[in-house]
This record gives sequence, structure tokens and C-alpha cells, in this order.
Amino acid sequence: MSHLKNGAWIALLLVCGLLTACASQTGCGAPEEVPVVVDQRPEKDTKPPEVPKPEVEEVPDFIELPDGTLVAVDSDGSVIRSVFNFEFDESEIGSSDFRVLQQHAARLNRNRDQSVAIDGHCDERGTREYNLALGERRAMAVQDFLLANGVRPSQMSARSFGEERPVDTGSDEAAWAKNRRVELKYE
Repeated sequence: MSHLKNGAWIALLLVCGLLTACASQTGCGAPEEVPVVVDQRPEKDTKPPEVPKPEVEEVPDFIELPDGTLVAVDSDGSVIRSVFNFEFDESEIGSSDFRVLQQHAARLNRNRDQSVAIDGHCDERGTREYNLALGERRAMAVQDFLLANGVRPSQMSARSFGEERPVDTGSDEAAWAKNRRVELKYE
């Protein structure tokens, strides 16, 4: 029996050696536990640093020209067109004028103390009375557009000059086309 004991010890030693050899090889035996490391550093501010904005001079909505005329200006400082022409015997605003009139409305909405005169004009054809009425319809069409875009009634006055103030005194279609207009004049 003692002989068996010695054989059992030998077998036990062989098994232990085998297990030790197997454990030292990758992929053999039970996987090793990987220690978990917790970052215990204080939290950093995750917001990116503020980059200073370059100082840009803000362009005003209106400027005074050397002749004293007050005009609306675009964000790049260019003067916004303030004359709107009409077809013969018409008082309907052309769709190409909508965007420019919306720019005027935006400036008037930002500057509630600013006012504008809306002057309607006609060419020389037609009677004086007819042209005064047509000039008024043209001025009212522009005023209604500005009202629809948020401009207060107290900021506007619509008036007609009929054929009395032509920009071109010629008596041909080119001159007449220039005279059929509405002008915005800031006061």
C-alpha cells in the first residue's frame, strides 16, 4: 500500500506540474482577470475655450447721403433701391420688387421711430385727375405691402404727385417708363 501511496503522490505531482505548465501558456486554462483601473482625476471642463470674436463694425439700417437724403442700406453698406416702376396704367407691384420691399420693411420694423413717405407718380398721358388717382393707387399698393410685412401705419404716409414730378421730361416710351413709379423717401 505504501507503494501505492508513492504512485499516487507521483501522479499528483505530475498533474500539478501539468496544470502549472498549462496555466503559463496563452489560451490554456481559466482566463486571467484583468484589473479595472478607474480614472480618479478631477473632471475637466468639457466646453471648448471661447474664441474671441473679431470686432465687426455693424452697418446701420439707414445712412444720410451728402445731399441730406436718408436712404436704407443693406448689410454690406450698399444703398437699397427705393424706386419701383409700374407698367402702363397699372398699380400692381411687380414680383421682382417683393424682395427689395421686404428689405425696406425689415429696416422699418427694426427702427420703429423711422418714417417713410411713399410717393406715387405717373407719366404724362391721361388727365391730371386720372393720374393723381393712379399715382395714389400705386402708393397705396406699396403701403399695403409694407403693412402686410409688419410696418406700422404710423410710420408711413402715401401720397400722389400724378404727372407733376417726372424724372424724364421726354415724350417717348423710355421716358414714360421711368416716370411710372413709386419712390420711398425716408424722413
